[in-house]
Amino acid sequence: QVRVVESGGDSVQAGGSLRLSCTASGLTFKDYAMGWFRQAPGKEREGVSCISWSGGTTYYADSVKGRFTISRDNAKNTLYLQMRSLKPEDTAMYYCAARRGGSWYPCDGTMDYWGKGTLVTISS
Repeated sequence: QVRVVESGGDSVQAGGSLRLSCTASGLTFKDYAMGWFRQAPGKEREGVSCISWSGGTTYYADSVKGRFTISRDNAKNTLYLQMRSLKPEDTAMYYCAARRGGSWYPCDGTMDYWGKGTLVTISS
């Protein structure tokens, strides 16, 4: 059974940093592209960042470019999202997801497996 679990969500002030982690079990992690998504209250879920199986190619939404960094450690079956210069508009539930196959494209709701999310709250 595939299990995807996020951690690292917290409440921080604007300008601060957080690192989210995601562990995946029940699958061969290195065979999956991975991604981070978020959904704010009253808004649609959006793709924040996605990464290929090797980590060689990445995607970032325009709203987070230059502030967020996605990475993965295939030896630890773990995906990360380093978030810096956080803004109140980054407040959302953040979800980790996996897609069978190497490519991150598209970074959208067609991912195969999803976690339950971790809450990030940014206060001004």
